[in-house]
Amino acid sequence: MKVLKVIGVKEIAYESSITEISGLLDRLDKNEINNLPWPSYPCKPSASFTIAYGPDCIFLKYFITEKQIRAVNDEPNSPVWQDTCVEFFVSFNDGKQYYNFEINCIGTILAAYGPDLEHRDFLPEKTIATVKTYTIIDKLSEPPVIHWDLIAVIPFTAFVHDNINSLQGVSARANFYKCGDKLKDPHYLAWNDIKAAKPDFHLPAFFGTLHF
Repeated sequence: MKVLKVIGVKEIAYESSITEISGLLDRLDKNEINNLPWPSYPCKPSASFTIAYGPDCIFLKYFITEKQIRAVNDEPNSPVWQDTCVEFFVSFNDGKQYYNFEINCIGTILAAYGPDLEHRDFLPEKTIATVKTYTIIDKLSEPPVIHWDLIAVIPFTAFVHDNINSLQGVSARANFYKCGDKLKDPHYLAWNDIKAAKPDFHLPAFFGTLHF
């Protein structure tokens, strides 16, 4: 299982500017989302992320390059995994229950909590609204691909089933994904590899470890 040390910063927080947040995340080493657990879906966009935390939130930035994008879902808790999508699953109780934050390339968020795929409760829309997202989409002509970046700022208060005042010294289980179920070339990429017969990201046994 992969292990990632997540750096903390005191001077950048939830209310900091996007310029400060993006600058922080751009300076960090990128982590590749490059495992293809299901060979029947061979499409492999370039996907990586950086992560850090502040005194009141988690910062994420995804860096994606792919041949096409889809952005149909624009309502909270709509099926964004069908679109061009990145995902962050995290558990603060060793995988017994976990949060899934799924965000398409226009910043629409699905967020839920539970022990597995079949038993999940959506987070309230007012909670989802506190997660800040920023996206930049660039079409590149040589070669003909699309590059897009997505920043997500998740306040500790969005983890409504945990009382988090600080992440310093905390360990969590997590995985990071890139998918697109209804793209011309559907794909399923994971940071920490998954061993399962069919595409399923909701398998906390295959989460890696984050040390904050």
